[in-house]
Amino acid sequence: MSHSCYHALVRPILLAVAAIPLAAAAVAQTTPTGSSELTYHVDVRERGEDRFQVRLTVAGLPADSDVLQFAATAPGTYQVMDVGRFVEGLRAEDAEGNAIPVEQISTNQWRLASPADVREISYSVAETWDTPVDEHVIYPMAGTSMEADHVLFNAHAVLGFPAGMQNTPIRLEFAVPEGWTVGTALEKDASGFYVAEDYDFLVDSPILAGNTLTVATTEVGGAPVEIYTYAKAGQIRSDMLLESMEDMLNASADFLGGLPVDRYVFLYHFEDPPRQGVAYGAWEHSYSSEYVLPEAPWSGAYGDAITDIAAHEFLHIVTPLNIHSEIIEHFDFETPVPSRHLWLYEGVTEWESHMVQLRAGLKPLDAYFTELVQKIAADQTQYDPTYPLEKLALTSYGDDGQAQYGNIYSRGAIVAGLLDIRLLELSEGGMDLQDVLLQLMDRYGKAAPFDDATFHQTIVDMTFPEIADFFQRYVVAAEPLPIAEYYGKLGIDYDPNGPSFTVRENPTPEEAALRAAWMGDRPRA
Repeated sequence: MSHSCYHALVRPILLAVAAIPLAAAAVAQTTPTGSSELTYHVDVRERGEDRFQVRLTVAGLPADSDVLQFAATAPGTYQVMDVGRFVEGLRAEDAEGNAIPVEQISTNQWRLASPADVREISYSVAETWDTPVDEHVIYPMAGTSMEADHVLFNAHAVLGFPAGMQNTPIRLEFAVPEGWTVGTALEKDASGFYVAEDYDFLVDSPILAGNTLTVATTEVGGAPVEIYTYAKAGQIRSDMLLESMEDMLNASADFLGGLPVDRYVFLYHFEDPPRQGVAYGAWEHSYSSEYVLPEAPWSGAYGDAITDIAAHEFLHIVTPLNIHSEIIEHFDFETPVPSRHLWLYEGVTEWESHMVQLRAGLKPLDAYFTELVQKIAADQTQYDPTYPLEKLALTSYGDDGQAQYGNIYSRGAIVAGLLDIRLLELSEGGMDLQDVLLQLMDRYGKAAPFDDATFHQTIVDMTFPEIADFFQRYVVAAEPLPIAEYYGKLGIDYDPNGPSFTVRENPTPEEAALRAAWMGDRPRA
């Protein structure tokens, strides 16, 4: 499962795949008879033409797998990609090397004659960063880059799959020049091929390779964490990033009571602005995250900004990895269907990324409020504050939803913060949104999706009846947000004319107790 988060350094950040990212459709599939696995061979040792050379070898294809499908979109990007636009010279051959007729039947589909006889499909596909297109420019972190000293590879932007075989196991030979370093969450088999349980898992695992990558490693909550960095001018190294991020990573593990993954990989790409005016961003995945950011002289402030972005992407190990609906269990790369719970996947994750640092003492309260004020201003001035979060999710592939999409990181995070306070109020400090997330992780986890249509009621049943009204007013609808009322319960005054927050020096005992619980000063089960 992959989810994009276009979390741009210069807001808005798209989601990200990640970023991040949710639109998907439950697709009932089984591995068909015939080829028991798909073996891809990708050679990037010759990069002069900015094209990936691809071979797909199979032991024949079933009759109903006679179409090679390229991605029309990718999980969580909420954008049209039409990867078929970048494909050239597609050819199919039988066991003797004879050509099998192929016909392009749509932008992203090629029909194969006599699929049972197919043994190899070959083609080249242009990198997305440097290939001009008239529309639907692919986000850089969700695309591909190929240069003399490095390659950024996202499987959906390079590899097509036979229809009906999205769940088929995959082996990938990724041939790089001798001496290059390769960063990815994928594991290799004994023959040196990367392995993935299916196409979705491969898309969920980007690759960054090059001859100047720096590497840093640490352990967080008992799990190894690796950082791979490409910086064109060498101004930013993985050890710098690790030093900036390590406290946040450990705080996240404490917030979650340990990491729900046994390994995690960060892939960083720093250089000039991507082509065609597309913003920088990040894309989160289940076991890794990928960042395309501007290279600049290193500073503490830049490190803090990158850490905030990394916190968001890293905490997607909660949602959607361990809490997701059946709609995103299997992604439909041709015609994705949106989930209504983008408020959870992105809004809650954005809130969480800052609250983790606040409760761990890594982010001062005034800095937390500065960021919250920026989100409030964005909601009111950059987007339509009457556009509901649920509608934003359900229209995210259309022009209307795209225009409002960035507000999921502003209004979505504000609403998550209000939900956190409401839970604390109703429980008299005994339950907050962090507790609810941990309970949901225990209840569902990676393998058990929730029901998209009834998930609000599930949370209501886990918490308080009043939360149903909260969802109806601030997620399903878009009533004016009760920011002053809710933060007032914590003994914190909100002035919408600033806007600004002021902590009362003399709160009531009830306000002081609730504020302490909000700051994390209470025992947890």
